[in-house]
Amino acid sequence: FSGVGGAVAYQLDQEVKADLTLHAPSLPWSHNGVFNSLDHASVRRGYQVYKQVCAACHSMRFLAFRNLVGVSHTEAEAKELAEEVMVQDGPNEAGDMFDRPGKLSDYFPKPFANDAAAAAANNGAIPPDLSYITLARHG
Repeated sequence: FSGVGGAVAYQLDQEVKADLTLHAPSLPWSHNGVFNSLDHASVRRGYQVYKQVCAACHSMRFLAFRNLVGVSHTEAEAKELAEEVMVQDGPNEAGDMFDRPGKLSDYFPKPFANDAAAAAANNGAIPPDLSYITLARHG
C-alpha cells in the first residue's frame, strides 16, 4: 500500500508542478538577430545610469574603460572618463604606492575594498558584479 501511495503522491506532484520562474516577454527589439547590435545611444544611457546609480554598490570589475570605445563613447570621451578616477599604482622608486589618473587600460573601480566591506554595507549581502549581467538574462 505504501508503494501505491508514493506513486500517487509522485504523480500528483508532477501534475501540479508549476514553472515559478519569471521570463521576460519576447518583444520585437531592433537588436534581435545574429547580424544586429544594440543601439549605441541606449548603451550610453545605460552606462550613465550605472555610473550615477548602480556604481554606489555594484562593481563591473571585468570591464575596462577601453571597452567603451566605439560602443558608447569616442576614445577621447573614454579617456576623459578614465582620468576622472584615481587608480592606485606603484611602487615608485621609493617603494611606495601612489595614486594616478586612470587610463583606458584600467578597469572600472570597485565600490568596496573587499567582499567583507560590501557585505557589511549591505546587511550581509554582497552586491553582484554587473560585468556580464546581460548574459544572465533571458531574451
